[in-house]
Amino acid sequence: MAKNIVEIKGLVKRFGDFTAVNSINLEIKEGEIFGILGPNGAGKTTTINMILGLLVPSSGTIKINGLDISRHGHEVKNMMGLMTQETVVDNDLTARENLEIFADLYHVPKDQVEKRIQEALEEAELVDFANKKAGTFSGGMQRRLSLVKSMIQHPNLLILDEPTTGLDIQNRVNMWKHIRDLVKTGVTIILTTQYLEEADELCDRIAVIDHGKVKAIGTALELKKMVGSGRVLELVVENAPEAQEAFKILKNKFKMNPAIDGNKITAVMEKAAASTLTEILASLDKSKIVATSVSLHLPTLDDAFIKLTGSAFRDTASESYTSTMTTMYLRR
Repeated sequence: MAKNIVEIKGLVKRFGDFTAVNSINLEIKEGEIFGILGPNGAGKTTTINMILGLLVPSSGTIKINGLDISRHGHEVKNMMGLMTQETVVDNDLTARENLEIFADLYHVPKDQVEKRIQEALEEAELVDFANKKAGTFSGGMQRRLSLVKSMIQHPNLLILDEPTTGLDIQNRVNMWKHIRDLVKTGVTIILTTQYLEEADELCDRIAVIDHGKVKAIGTALELKKMVGSGRVLELVVENAPEAQEAFKILKNKFKMNPAIDGNKITAVMEKAAASTLTEILASLDKSKIVATSVSLHLPTLDDAFIKLTGSAFRDTASESYTSTMTTMYLRR
């Protein structure tokens, strides 16, 4: 059985009277991709910053590879890598020069620098572009360079914050391949993402956090099963007031437990019979509510997220890790 590389117990973070993280417990196993999902303001950014050692917990403990970060901060930080949602490359420097700077920041031994850089270029498929300026690269190439920069010191634990933000689907799928290849080398990954299909595709396990608490932990399949055994009804109506009325109809007349997001309503139909759907549409029509879109589907991770947090996945990603990364280097 794989050992735990991250152990978090009773983690709390308060900012004055506001509790951002409220008694979180997490265990992340060596060699897994562990997703942390949550709506904006859920507490996941605060949790990540405490794992990085950039915020001091109000209470609770964080151990990385058995070391308490409060007592072994320097050693723990040397075990970790971080890829931010922003593409952190210097456009005026070549790919090789970008890697040289990060090798120096991560204190890679001098006799290993060239070997590590060559490995990174190969992993990022940038060997033929090693001496070209990063500013001439496509978005996908820059993201791959940003990824291998965070790996130059061979970390035990890699935190990927929105690794595919801004990429088209082809480059996103390519990035997924690189992430899977990294796991094969033994690295453990903590992944945050705004794309739930990405978490579904990549993560071995997922923690859903909301209001500073862990709502659920499990595989994507286990989280989907929380939605129910039926089909998910998704209704889109013309406006928000009509959505509120449709919500009441599903809740009161059909005894469902719907969720609402703008002009979209979702609810689980345990008995997904055509007659039930016809009755629902007739009730909406009687109330002069126009359904612009109606669908039935098997539960998805999106549906599980809505059930657990009460809203669709929204993350404005307002908090940047760029300054955080600089701080991490300065504290080494």
